[in-house]
Amino acid sequence: MRISAKAIGARGRVGNRVVRPAAMALLLCGTVVSTPFFTPAFAQDYSFSNVVIEGNDRVDAATILSYAGIGKGQALTTGQLNDAYQRIVNSGLFETVELQPQGGTLKIVVQEMPMLNTVDLQGNKRLKDDRLAGLIKSKSRNVFNPATAEADAAAIADAYRTEGRLAATVTPKLIRRSDNRVDLVFEIVEGKVVEVERLSFVGNRAYSDRRLRQVLETKQAGLLRQIIGRDTFVTDRLELDKQLLKDFYLSRGYIDVEVLDATGEISAERDASFVTVTVQEGQQYRIGEVSTVSTVDGLDANEFIDVQKLRSGTVYSPALIENNIARMETLALKKGLNFIRVEPVVTRNEANQTLDIEFVLSKGERVFVERIDIEGNTTTLDQVIRRQFRTAEGDPFNPREIRQAAERIRALGYFGNADVEAAPGSGGDQVVVNVDVEEKPTGSLSVGASFSVNSGAGLTFGFSEDNFLGRGQKVGIDITTGSDTVDSSLTFVEPSLLGRDLKLKFGAYYKTSDYADAFYDTKQIAISPALEFPVSEFGRLELRYRVFDDKITNVDADSSAVLVAEEAMGSPLGSSIGYSYSYDNKIGGLNPNNRFLLRFSQDLAGLGGDVKYLKTEALALAETKILNEEVTLRAVVEGGAIATSGGYTSRVTDRYFGNGKIRGFEPNGLGPRDLTGVANEDALGGNMFAVARFEADFPLGLPEEYGIKGGAFLDVGSVWGLDNTLGGTIDDSAKLRSSIGLSVLWETPLGPLRFNFSKALKKEAYDKEQRFDLTITTKF
Repeated sequence: MRISAKAIGARGRVGNRVVRPAAMALLLCGTVVSTPFFTPAFAQDYSFSNVVIEGNDRVDAATILSYAGIGKGQALTTGQLNDAYQRIVNSGLFETVELQPQGGTLKIVVQEMPMLNTVDLQGNKRLKDDRLAGLIKSKSRNVFNPATAEADAAAIADAYRTEGRLAATVTPKLIRRSDNRVDLVFEIVEGKVVEVERLSFVGNRAYSDRRLRQVLETKQAGLLRQIIGRDTFVTDRLELDKQLLKDFYLSRGYIDVEVLDATGEISAERDASFVTVTVQEGQQYRIGEVSTVSTVDGLDANEFIDVQKLRSGTVYSPALIENNIARMETLALKKGLNFIRVEPVVTRNEANQTLDIEFVLSKGERVFVERIDIEGNTTTLDQVIRRQFRTAEGDPFNPREIRQAAERIRALGYFGNADVEAAPGSGGDQVVVNVDVEEKPTGSLSVGASFSVNSGAGLTFGFSEDNFLGRGQKVGIDITTGSDTVDSSLTFVEPSLLGRDLKLKFGAYYKTSDYADAFYDTKQIAISPALEFPVSEFGRLELRYRVFDDKITNVDADSSAVLVAEEAMGSPLGSSIGYSYSYDNKIGGLNPNNRFLLRFSQDLAGLGGDVKYLKTEALALAETKILNEEVTLRAVVEGGAIATSGGYTSRVTDRYFGNGKIRGFEPNGLGPRDLTGVANEDALGGNMFAVARFEADFPLGLPEEYGIKGGAFLDVGSVWGLDNTLGGTIDDSAKLRSSIGLSVLWETPLGPLRFNFSKALKKEAYDKEQRFDLTITTKF
């Protein structure tokens, strides 16, 4: 009787296509087993007084005997002998195994698995060797293991699958060398990318397919399918898309929404997929009655009503509820009331599709934060993560605060993944908060190009690091060159000075201009430190100081006497102190369809240096989405004024020109201008400006994946006011200008591209109109 097996095919082929794992497993691991011959009527017993082992080189005989588990003189049945054989084979150390009973001697003949000489990849072009090498567990100078080779082939195939190459095949093969060594080669056929040929929805009534496609991470293949990466079909991405779609509906009051399915069908050629998402929307609900009650003795619920921002008739959103709960719990902490919990009780009114919200103030469990453990951060300092918590060790445990801290950590942008979970501590009243992060690159180096009708072609160079030295600090350097300008800047931001929500900013810039449409040049240098901090939920205040030096040079002899006089002033040193207040309800993200932004700033120059003025600027923006969020309406009103003092007259480097404020006019194309017979009728700018812009962005009916939208705008405004009017010979009055136009906006993978087609409705005879404008900026 002989029991034998051969673990690798004679020609050295280890497996076939990864898409047939069963066949590969047989070929890799189980190859050929020669079963013993059995006589039907009799069972055979064996007893060996001696065991002889042959063929082993690296594995000693005692190890093989331990796998066999056979003792001298032990009576063995045929089944037990076969079990011994299986144990030796399953050790994975031997290519072939033979058990040869020879009277009272058992002869075990083995051929050891070969040593791996080299591990190589062939046929891979899209995925480079260094990326795939990290997936391979088979290493040179290790014993070859067929199961490991199979797992390596599967891992490589999975890497291609995540890139959308579902037809990729990976075949591991062996090349025999001398001295029982082999080369392991993974032959890769990459196949084509499986693109999302069609992305459609079933069951959606409130929102169109085009609107819902904007929500998903998966994109439909379009005009730039060779550049866009998100139109590649990735099965794992569908689960994320289902959650994104559900969150989208929930935030808009569809509390019963269900994303029933998201499936992708692959074409017969395996080069395209068709994704269908089935959704059951339900009905949209709004906030009904809002009330607050207290179950805590001595706690007056009326004190908490004032901090609520929830109003009847508002579209329901989970974020609205969470935000109001956070306000009330924060008020409780300010009043020194720990362990106060606010639980929302929601009552559904089917008849009028409203939700009554009752906030219940109750006493929570006395649980404390024992410690906060942070793992996974190799570069980012612990303190950067810890300061995202409003809770410290020893503080009362608040599950809602921990969830919000997790969101703040993810919002930093430093981590590819961040998990924050609470686990039981050393005692029943203790909790340990575990933070597990996975860092990602936070720096970027970019070289780019830009073009516009106004400034021509230009180059840009930029370096930025959002997590400098792991401290959460931001450093940036930008240099932009145009046909007539050079603009370079340096920025540094410490987001949490002294461990508080206090931003320290430092900025510096150097700008030069050689305007093609003006007969003078300018040079501007400035350094400005600043502090920024919150003053309300949506409001922030910035305090700053600036030192600057502006110079006007090369004024043409045929230019206005105003410019000649300003050049003669040289480069007076200026310094200013100022502040900016901003209110932006987008900070809370509570209403995805409406936004209101308000900015107000003042800068007082003259505490040092020769420049003396007070500059005041304001901006108000209102934005809303209508028609199932497919059309965006926007209104912007802004203005500015410079009031000089101490005998100082403003210069062109101080004044406003309305560039970019009123479309339809060339740069320096409107405002006060010297028309008193000089050859060069340069625009002089004005000490004041006021503009109102009304815009609409809307779809053009093209596939969403093209990224092309339309726009329309109406701009109204003026630039006026000079300190030096040459005895009144220059008209610096506020003369209204207006323009109307259409836009084509294209979000290309290379950068945002915008076409503006404008028509000036009201202008002065000396204004310079511009009917077409094209801008594009790209980084690579």
